[in-house]
Amino acid sequence: MATKLMQWLIGLSLFVSVWASLVFNLVPVQIDSRVYDVLWPMPVYLLIAFGSYSLIVIGYRVATFNDCEEAAESLRKEIEEAKQDLTKKGLKL
Repeated sequence: MATKLMQWLIGLSLFVSVWASLVFNLVPVQIDSRVYDVLWPMPVYLLIAFGSYSLIVIGYRVATFNDCEEAAESLRKEIEEAKQDLTKKGLKL
């Protein structure tokens, strides 16, 4: 099974090869000039879409981040125990 990176690289190379063959007329296909107006900046459009998607996913993940109440309580107890231990050893807090 391919890793996620390999899937992205395969998709990217497929897109670049099709895009380049159409833009540089490597394949004898008749394309309307209006299509070329959209085809030339297509990588920029896709980069902007990918960046927007990434920002949305990161924002969603940050907004729905789980709080670990049990771990927080355990850490509070350990801090209190450490303070008591240091106080017993003569450290003033």
